[in-house]
Amino acid sequence: MYILKKIAPVLVMLVLFIQCSNESKYIVEKGKVGLLDKNTKVEQLTTIFENDSLVSILHAEKDKELFSNETDEFIVYSKEGNKLLEIAPQKQQDSLSKIKSIQIFDVNYKTDKGISLQSTFKDINENYMVNKVETTLTSATLFIDELNATIAIDKKDLGLNSFSREEISIDQIPDIAKVKYFTIWFN
Repeated sequence: MYILKKIAPVLVMLVLFIQCSNESKYIVEKGKVGLLDKNTKVEQLTTIFENDSLVSILHAEKDKELFSNETDEFIVYSKEGNKLLEIAPQKQQDSLSKIKSIQIFDVNYKTDKGISLQSTFKDINENYMVNKVETTLTSATLFIDELNATIAIDKKDLGLNSFSREEISIDQIPDIAKVKYFTIWFN
């Protein structure tokens, strides 16, 4: 019984530590996505995601006269094959480059206010200031300066034709519109 009294506090602390480290693995905030932050270098990705699958893709444009840039992209998949993240470096083909942006594909990644891919516009608008709305052919992009993030909402959720050029204001976005893309920028 004496040994149990000595070990119990240690076990409780260990469980709390493990729980906190698992939560920080999925936290999203300005300059940070899970275990990645604005100082993370491309060469560190294999170590950080050693328990996941990291795929490096070099997109070489076919017509060099029209598109002269080649772009790197790193995609992180879970061991189960689920796409978690898409990571773009600041400098192409440079292992010492820092990260430019991370697009989130997994619902476990959340801000401290609970915003994730499962959130609605109402959730976003109640928790963060939407600094700007830009319209693309297929979505409305919300700019959240507090997170240095862009969140895209599909035009279909807005009741608009997907390929219209109609400008969208924040007042036109219904509360139930869902997040399509969630990107954190590290610049």
